[in-house]
Amino acid sequence: MDQLFDLALFNSALRILTPILLAALGGALCARVGLFNVGLEGLMLIGAFTAIVGNHYFENTFLAILFAIVCVCAFSLLFAFLSIHLQANVIVVGIAMNFLALGLTTFSLRTIFHVKGAYYDKEMVGLPKWNIPLIKDIPVVGDIFSGHSPLVYLSIVLAGLLWYYFYRTVNGFRFLAAGSNPLAARTIGIHVRRYQYGAMIACGVLCALAGAQLSLGQVTMFTEGMTSGRGFIALVATMLGQSGPLGVLGASALFGFMDAFSIRLQGVSWPSHFTQMVPYVVTIIAMFFFRDKGFIKDAQNAGSSSR
Repeated sequence: MDQLFDLALFNSALRILTPILLAALGGALCARVGLFNVGLEGLMLIGAFTAIVGNHYFENTFLAILFAIVCVCAFSLLFAFLSIHLQANVIVVGIAMNFLALGLTTFSLRTIFHVKGAYYDKEMVGLPKWNIPLIKDIPVVGDIFSGHSPLVYLSIVLAGLLWYYFYRTVNGFRFLAAGSNPLAARTIGIHVRRYQYGAMIACGVLCALAGAQLSLGQVTMFTEGMTSGRGFIALVATMLGQSGPLGVLGASALFGFMDAFSIRLQGVSWPSHFTQMVPYVVTIIAMFFFRDKGFIKDAQNAGSSSR
């Protein structure tokens, strides 16, 4: 049992949950303003690829992340324009964005780097690993929370800030009102579309960070389809957490832990094709117990909240 459960497992879980949490927070923002964003997988994939491209050209991780944010936000605005301005079905647009991202990153990988499948450069520098003073010296806590990239800590802070914004600020109440009842919100002067576009841009930023954590934080390379369904898991985490920041954090922690646990099982000679199923089996089980189907009806109604 000690072989399976130790502090290193929780340390890995914290690192693995980060891209899921970041994307899920983006999904929660969209859901709160009535946009059920199923394109998280594609946005994460574009973020992972453009972070590598930015790192290759600028040779600077900060500029690489900034480049990824700009690129993903452009795709988010395209999503917003189609679904908000042109009133296209958000589910269809989200699925189309996922396929577009998969094809575009594969094409761009061969065009820019002249390789197939994966790109790796031994000279490329990934995100730094931080050891927070004082915390690193605390027994147990230090072993779990030390040695992560800045995005790991940022994701947890963002979950707390988003909770504060939703439930402790006037602007946050207006944001929630824009998704809960758009008609009533408009009658009191709230610019619903402005909040919807803002949510989509914020979602783009978060998905770019999620992709950068995958390609520059966990490894320093890009492989075709490297998100491997994490965007869809983030979508489930959004629904499981009822689009609340703390609920999303808890659901992401569950999926991150199961993902890390599946990797640990491979280390004790369990067949890899079996252990890789674990996070997805947990996702299915979570959806089985998720009985609030109100979000499905709401998602089909473009003018109301999709929580």
